[in-house]
Amino acid sequence: MEENQVCKLAYEGNFPQLRVKLEENRDLLTKYDNSQRMPLHWAVSAGHTEIAEYLLKLGTPVDVRDESNWTPLMIAVSAGRTDIVTLLLGHGAQVNAVNRTGQCCLHYAASKDRFQIAEMLVDAGADCTVADSMGSTPSHRASSKGHIQILKLLINQQINVNSQDSEGSTPLHLACEEDRVATGKLLVEHGARLDIQNKEEKSPLDLACRGMQRSLKHAASLDR
Repeated sequence: MEENQVCKLAYEGNFPQLRVKLEENRDLLTKYDNSQRMPLHWAVSAGHTEIAEYLLKLGTPVDVRDESNWTPLMIAVSAGRTDIVTLLLGHGAQVNAVNRTGQCCLHYAASKDRFQIAEMLVDAGADCTVADSMGSTPSHRASSKGHIQILKLLINQQINVNSQDSEGSTPLHLACEEDRVATGKLLVEHGARLDIQNKEEKSPLDLACRGMQRSLKHAASLDR
């Protein structure tokens, strides 16, 4: 199928052959391949900025979805393609679009420690409080992974540091589960509570090791 071939050319970065194919049949620009992706998805995934720009200029919708409702911007953020993120945002990509599991671009930036990209998303109007299908926000992701720079960025956007996911866990619960002491202290210093219980009736302190418990209690005492 020609659409599969065009998508393959976009992924491989074969710009000359891709241009020939699209000049012969412009309809291939917005045809899905067998994996329900268009050429733009594949160019973005592989980091081919020039091809992505060409496909957008030809008229590919910037927010086209694949079978999992991923947009090109989500793919670019997850893959750390900073130049392409800039390109897509410049073409009006929806920064708060969510995929099938309710995750937005900022979820992926927070999970993968893409700080520069996270800053770009926030500057473009990203909602830092979006909760996915499990109730997890970008701050839950950053806290679990110990990505302090991104967590600071989110906190500066006046997020609720005590938001609870579908299991009743706050970002602090997740930091304690993963023994992220510095992350936990940062959260407590910005109002995270030590006494909130999740659905298993566990507080963050219940999940923390003794050393972390002492650090968090000390941080909480200084915050009063």
